[in-house]
Amino acid sequence: MNYERTFRIEPGGKVKLDRFDPGYHGKLAGRKQAADEIDSDCDKMRELQYLLYAENRHSLLIVLQAPDTGGKDGTINHVLNSMSPQGTYAHAFKVPTPEEAAHDFLWRAHKVAPARGEVAIFNRSYYEDVLVTRVHNLVPKDVWSKRYDLINAFEKGLLENDCTILKFYLHISFAEQLKRFKQRLDDPTKQWKISEADYKERDYWDDYVKAYEAIFKKTSTKHAPWFVIPSNHKWFRDMAVARIVVDTLESLKMKVPKPKIDLAAIRRKYHGEEMKARRS
Repeated sequence: MNYERTFRIEPGGKVKLDRFDPGYHGKLAGRKQAADEIDSDCDKMRELQYLLYAENRHSLLIVLQAPDTGGKDGTINHVLNSMSPQGTYAHAFKVPTPEEAAHDFLWRAHKVAPARGEVAIFNRSYYEDVLVTRVHNLVPKDVWSKRYDLINAFEKGLLENDCTILKFYLHISFAEQLKRFKQRLDDPTKQWKISEADYKERDYWDDYVKAYEAIFKKTSTKHAPWFVIPSNHKWFRDMAVARIVVDTLESLKMKVPKPKIDLAAIRRKYHGEEMKARRS
């Protein structure tokens, strides 16, 4: 399966999330069938990230958006964590700090955008400023409605600085979210994650769907595409994200950079007769 073509939102396309099956898993029956492919792609991802770091010509920004329990943390831990922490980092976007709120809404994103040679993973992102702000009327419509164009310009600026952008919406169903909330309640290691506010936010599910559909239509571009990843099955989510990241990195045609020193001279000086003579 070509995951990129299957789940990519084409620029300007009208998107209805109810036409995407969050439980889709292709012809595979379960994680056991997918495990070898996931492991293989994670190994490739590690190698490709090394090339990106060594070559120091490109950067990669991975944006993860999802409803609560959608799998942002899981995707980072099970897939993207395969890349070396030297040159890869994750940044979580939470409620803006007073300093962040005093700047334009993209300021906090720009300062953590990846430099050349780096991979940045955004756990939530600047898209919260056309999601939460819209759904909860935190700013007037004439403010948030202008932000789509500002986001597109911001992402185009990153592209012009040799940054490749992948944006993943981890798509789960309303029923699956409630199931995962229950699992958190029953798991002592995850109870700290749950709050009553999480349940109350479910009242706005349809409003969030409309907000996401607007985001996909207005900001899925050729240079910064959105992918709607079926995520009811965590193993399928992992497999699809890993494959798209690997395909994207491979498309950069990266190579190990040539050495900047005279290797023959180094060998002669430190490993040849001259070094032996010094030691004798």
